[in-house]
Amino acid sequence: MKYTPFSIKNQEFNKSVRGFDKDEVHAFLEKLADEFERLQFENEKLVKQNDELNEQIQEFRKIEKNLQSTLINAHESSSKAVESAKKQTQLILKEGELKAAQLIENAKTEAEKIRNSVIKLKEEKHLLLARLKTMIESQTSLLDIEIHDEDEIPAVEQTLKQPKKNDSSEINVDDILEKLL
Repeated sequence: MKYTPFSIKNQEFNKSVRGFDKDEVHAFLEKLADEFERLQFENEKLVKQNDELNEQIQEFRKIEKNLQSTLINAHESSSKAVESAKKQTQLILKEGELKAAQLIENAKTEAEKIRNSVIKLKEEKHLLLARLKTMIESQTSLLDIEIHDEDEIPAVEQTLKQPKKNDSSEINVDDILEKLL
């Protein structure tokens, strides 16, 4: 049988010839019922508090589980981001190296073209200077021809007597070439 404060207060005892003092038994039962009621109220309060704490524990466990899940996801995301950044960095470095190699190759090709052009221009310069020297020497030799034929003397003298546009200085082929160089 389940005891309650009410059942304790209303408990009836059989009467016997030499029984207990009725008032004393009732006073004791009254105190016992009050204490039982207090304990029962405290027990209900503790049960309610226990239930609330269990609910909080469950809520905290859910929060903990969510936090762990979030932490795992964040860790995985950061790992993926780091890995992606490493791959991107490697890709950028490879692209940079390829572009640098291509630029260097283009620069070498261009330098080779310029070098070949310079060589060709130098060859052309030497060729032109040689032709010019030959032409000047040829013209000089024409001017220096000794006139053997007497009939030609008046014509040559006439040509020589004509005023020259330039100074009457002698033409020096080597001086001209030095000026050109």
